[in-house]
Parts: sequence; structure tokens; C-alpha cells
Amino acid sequence: MTEVTRTDDSFHVFDTTLRDGAQREGINLTVADKLAIARYLDEFGVGFIEGGWPGANPRDTEFFARAADELELRHAELVAFGATRRAGGKAAEDPQLAALVASGAPVITLVAKAHDRHVELALRTTLDENLEMVRDSVEFLRSRGRRVFIDCEHFFDGYRANPEYAVAVVRAAHEAGADVVVLCDTNGGMLPGGVREIVADVLARTGARLGIHAQDDTGCAVANTLAAVDAGATHVQCTANGYGERVGNANLFPVVGALELKYDRRVLPEGRLAEMTRISHAIAELVNLTPSTHQPYVGFSAFAHKAGLHASAIKVDPDLYQHIDPERVGNTMRMLVSDMAGRASVELKGKELGYDLSGDRDLAGRVVAKVKEQENLGYTYESADASFELLLRDEVRGSRDRFYTLESWRTISEQGPKGFTGNEATVKLWAKGERRIATGEGNGPVDALDQALRTALEGIYPPLAGFELVDYKVRILEGQHGTGSKTRVLIESTDGTTTWSTVGVADNVVAASWLALEDAYTYGLIRAGLEPAE
Repeated sequence: MTEVTRTDDSFHVFDTTLRDGAQREGINLTVADKLAIARYLDEFGVGFIEGGWPGANPRDTEFFARAADELELRHAELVAFGATRRAGGKAAEDPQLAALVASGAPVITLVAKAHDRHVELALRTTLDENLEMVRDSVEFLRSRGRRVFIDCEHFFDGYRANPEYAVAVVRAAHEAGADVVVLCDTNGGMLPGGVREIVADVLARTGARLGIHAQDDTGCAVANTLAAVDAGATHVQCTANGYGERVGNANLFPVVGALELKYDRRVLPEGRLAEMTRISHAIAELVNLTPSTHQPYVGFSAFAHKAGLHASAIKVDPDLYQHIDPERVGNTMRMLVSDMAGRASVELKGKELGYDLSGDRDLAGRVVAKVKEQENLGYTYESADASFELLLRDEVRGSRDRFYTLESWRTISEQGPKGFTGNEATVKLWAKGERRIATGEGNGPVDALDQALRTALEGIYPPLAGFELVDYKVRILEGQHGTGSKTRVLIESTDGTTTWSTVGVADNVVAASWLALEDAYTYGLIRAGLEPAE
């Protein structure tokens, strides 16, 4: 591994995505996944990356073996996780501690029991023996040249049940040479006021360097983490995007965002904070979970504004409705256009898309009126920027850009005696003075329509070959006609470098899909620089 250059050892950002985060339901990381996530976390600039429990399972053991050859960490140190020695044994003879040393990790985190009932019921040993297990294990690893952190499991519950014993565990770890003693809210039941009070008391009574590990069962993991920092903790344990068992852990990105931007504490290397949004989304893709659109700081909607009142204020000064400049965390401000929009919203959204409407109140008013009319029919433009831009272009130019004139389309779904057999679509249209008829087959009627339209137009508009439909959402709108209710379809398309979203509303799902598909093709061809033919 390359030499580690952390910003400052006086405060630790400790990431446990690869261990605690991987315990989230739905996440199943391969060794290659873990190595890739570790690279992203190191690029972000965390100080420590907990890689797993070597010796406990083959995957984590392989991870540390491969990390020694394949990971070149610039900012972070790799951490191996394990437990204190077994009751009644000796640390020097404990195979699990030997596996931690063999992992090659320069830092070891040991979990220790800090709740007296857990000691007696789970470990089935005495309170004094548990303290000796902590001392012996820390001293052994220190003698092998390892830096040691102690995770005091169920600390806050233990403190409430028997504060003297919980503090004794912290003191034993500290006196044996543990660099940091981490107070764990393992059940996630704490609130910020209680965390602040207990951390301050433990710090005053032990003098140990304290850390915090908060689960999010009350929705307070980030707040509890910051409360611990307020009380004197200088080590925070988090996971990317808050992944973790049950409802998750303290989310790395809001914690770091608060520390850097609200506490004015430099916990990342220079320039790394601006990579936060990209890193968050990249890790989400690796674990195969859709990035949370409403996540603080890094969510797609974190700086999205919909209300007309907000837009009017933002037009004067964006800081009036934004707690930070989104670019500081690699995000962007977005204006949403909906039936709540006023002129300010439309003007700001137009500016975002490259249209200056500020000098034409009539034009802005027409766009607002059109949006409200369309949204009353079931359209939604806040999730379909491309369709809104086409609507805006229509009003600016006075007509719709058309690359073809539709004559008709139809779809057929075939059902044979042995079940479903397929979908076929036929499209008839005129483009550049030529009548074209094309058919397409697909997994569903919309896919068949897409194939037919592509076949009809690709020879005339070559960029279509690079278009791809990548997402498709259907919603039945509220109505009184059951299966006859209106349907809204959102389509996301890409040309390989950029994605765009379009919307269609009609009395049935295929017709709504056709409208969204037409917008998708029209927008993509305009974006490719082609001139309309009709």
C-alpha cells in the first residue's frame, strides 16, 4: 500500500460500509465490490475504512489478502474488525485475534461488551472476566504493533442499566492502550440530548478519547453523531448513504457535510467535499440500490425547488431558500415546473435550460398557463425536463418541432393456445416527403412501438441508432372509471452520454407511452443538432 496522508489525526472519519453497511437487507457484496467501494471511500478522503472480519468468513479473509496487493490507499487506513478474546482464554492463544494480526491491517477494531446483562447472558462470563478480556486483547494487539479501537457494544443501554460498569469497560480499554473507545448505540434507541449528556459524563470520568457509532432506529443517527461531537467525541463511525442493519447507520455524507460546512471542521482533504454527490451515487450503483433522491446534500432533489414563492425568492438570492451552495458538495440547484409554478419558477427553469424569459412577461405567462393546463390533465413536468423544454420551445417558436408527421400506429398482442406469444407494432408516417411503414416486435407493446418507430426513422436520422430507453414508469391517475382511468407514463432515454425524461398522458397505457416516446425522440434529435423536417 502507498503511504497514507490523512488531513489531521485529531479527528477521525471512520467508514464501516464494508462491514456494518453490508449487513443491510438487499446488499450482498462480492470481494470485487468491496475493493471498488474502498477505492471510492479513499478518494472521498475518509480516514479509516473498516473492511470486515478476517477469519470469520472466507469473503472478508480474501478481501484483506487482495487488498494488500490491489488497494493503493492515499488517504485512508484499512481496519480489520473482530472481537475480544474468548472468556477463560489468553489473547496470545486466541485464533480469532491471530487472524486479525495476519490480515495485515494496521488498525484493529475490537467489539467489547459494555452492558452487564450482555456479559452475563450472551458471553456467559463474569463482569471482571469481561474487563480482563478487554485489557488482554488490547495489550496483545498493541504488542503486535497494531493501533486499536474498541467498540463498546450496547454502551448507552448498558450505561443506563449500570453506569459504573459501562464506564469501567471504557476505562479498562483506555488504560490498556486503546487509541479510541467508541460508544455504540447498538439498538439505535437514543436521542441527541441523552447522547450529549452521557458522552460528556464518560469523557469527564475517564479522559479516554471517545468515538460514536449510532444506528438510525429512531431516525436520529446523524443528529446523535453530531451531539456526541458537541460533547467531545473526536471519532465518528458512519456508512455511505446510511446503509446498515435494520434501518441503517449514521449516514456518512450528512455527517461529513455538517462537520465541514456547519462546524467548519476540516475532516477531508482539500477539494474532496465537492466529490460527495458523485461518490454517493457511485457507491449506490455498486451495491445495486437506487440512489435516494431526497437524501440531504447529495440527493437529486436536495436542492430542487417547486413552490412559486420559493422561486420568487431564489430569483433574488438563491441563499434565501438554500442552506448551502449545492456546488460545494457537487450537487446542483434544480427548478421544478408544476401547477404550483409562477412566472419566477418558469423564468428560472428557462434560464437553467438556456432560454431567457425575463424580458417577456407575456411569454412567461403563456408558459405558466400551459403548464397548469397540462398538469390539470395529469401531466407532470417536475420529473420530465425534456417534455417541459419542448413545451417551452413550442411557446417560444410558436409551433412544435416535428421530424415526421404521424399517419397512424397500432399494436397487437398475441395469445396462443399455450400462452403468450409476443407483441407486434406497426407505424405509418411521413418524413422528409417520404411515406414510411415499419413494423417492430418487442417484449411488450411499448417496446414493439419503439422498435417500429426506430425502424421507420433510423435511415433518415442516423443518431437514433444511439438512443436507448432505459427506464419506464406507469401510474394510473385518480379517477372515477376504474380501468378506464387516465394513465401517465414517464420514459427515461439516453444517447450514451446524457439522459432525459419525457411524459405522456392518455386514456390507455399504450397511447400515453406513444406520447412520451414521441417527445423522447424529438428531444433527442434536437439535442443531436438535427433540424426538424416538417
